[in-house]
Amino acid sequence: MIAVTDNRSANRFEARDGETVAGFAQYARTSELIAFVHTEVDPAFEGRGVGSSLAREGIASAQAEGLRVLAVCPFIAGWLARHPELAHLEYRAASTVTD
Repeated sequence: MIAVTDNRSANRFEARDGETVAGFAQYARTSELIAFVHTEVDPAFEGRGVGSSLAREGIASAQAEGLRVLAVCPFIAGWLARHPELAHLEYRAASTVTD
């Protein structure tokens, strides 16, 4: 059974099968947002939903903490795109360029 936890000292969510790290989602956190920068799944665990579990738990954690989500990582960005009901959590730059 895969369990996902937030390893704040390492700035990443970790998916573990017992003591084995099956994958992780690295992040940078501020008081306003969490930026997911890289997600990696051990090849031995590919195809078992580890990446989706990391995304689901990471986004749920951000939502519970009232944080916006900046998906720098293509995997997390793709996962969010497949879950439009969570679009309100995505961080969007408020600045605009004017002439």
